[in-house]
Amino acid sequence: MSAKVPDFPHIPDEYLREEASIPEFWLTDLSDIRTFLAEAVSRGTVASIGDSAGGRPIQAVFYGESRGEGGTTNFSGALGFRDVRAYFGPGSEKRVYMAMGAVHASEYEGVAGLMNLVSVLETGRDLRGKEWPEISDLAEQLDRLILIPVTNVDGRARIPQRMFPYRGTDNTIYQYFGTGGWADGTNIGWPTCKEFIPLEFSNVQFPGGYPNDAGVNIQHDDFFSSDRQPETEALLRLTADERPDLIVNMHTGAPPRNYFTRMHRPYAEPALMPSFEELYRRVHTRLAVDGLQSTRDPAIEADPSRVPQGVYNLDTALNLHCGALSVLIEAPCHAFSGLDRDGNVVARDPEALVDAQLTCHQEAMRFLAETGGRCAWTPGR
Repeated sequence: MSAKVPDFPHIPDEYLREEASIPEFWLTDLSDIRTFLAEAVSRGTVASIGDSAGGRPIQAVFYGESRGEGGTTNFSGALGFRDVRAYFGPGSEKRVYMAMGAVHASEYEGVAGLMNLVSVLETGRDLRGKEWPEISDLAEQLDRLILIPVTNVDGRARIPQRMFPYRGTDNTIYQYFGTGGWADGTNIGWPTCKEFIPLEFSNVQFPGGYPNDAGVNIQHDDFFSSDRQPETEALLRLTADERPDLIVNMHTGAPPRNYFTRMHRPYAEPALMPSFEELYRRVHTRLAVDGLQSTRDPAIEADPSRVPQGVYNLDTALNLHCGALSVLIEAPCHAFSGLDRDGNVVARDPEALVDAQLTCHQEAMRFLAETGGRCAWTPGR
């Protein structure tokens, strides 16, 4: 099955082919997501946090109670005062978890994971009917959860496929829908796509799912500019109001020679690195033990000392804006395979991808529940 994209009529027909048999648990289409949220969410609340550059609403699902009033100073002032409770306010002991998917809109794994997480929070079961009692219990221990299934709604509206067909170890077509293709049809590719922000759409056959309708990859917005994007503004407003402790930013881009879920070390406050490292150990240990890493050995898979320093991006901006530990987690892709540590091709398994997504959320939620949140991680005066 394929469909033309009216604004970009020169995409090759073969590129537009969709997976022939899409599992019911693979919920990634914008209209399907809106329908599901409208019909299935009763324990939580669905609200728009703002509109995209293209004028589309960005929906979030909220559970629990917010922190309420803020403190007596902003986050920078609280750091100068050496007690972040002055920023977090009377609700500083509350634990607030936030997760977002599809900052890069071609990256469906995080979207599918978040929609299954919503299902678990509503019913105790994911969209396959599988129970996740630990997630249900952990959600009761947290005060607030905020889930944004599709952050870059412009990019997601641009891509017609609900699920890409599997193409073995060839990622050419999938990369085209991510980073875009130049006017001659060659892939822009990664990291070249980051050389052109904003991307001029007149220069491309297809802009891919990274940019919004203004051509901006919001993972690398001009965060201090008065021209920053409305999606960024929406996230900054939301995080200032909610003051989350932990943000997980779900992407697709696992390393090709260790093709399993990987958490990046954020370019963030040095004071948060011990907390990041404990989070990393917990998430990757559970993934390894559950068979969702290249080996089942946590000594190999869950050692944060092996994780290099990341770069300044959206996660940095969110950390310095509201004090959250904001981490990016890269998933392998359903559309192509990479290799394990021994050089073997990793079999495609959409169910395992959803399991890995939910395991990441489960262990991140557990970390927050058990360690107490930002004000406990960096106690002040």
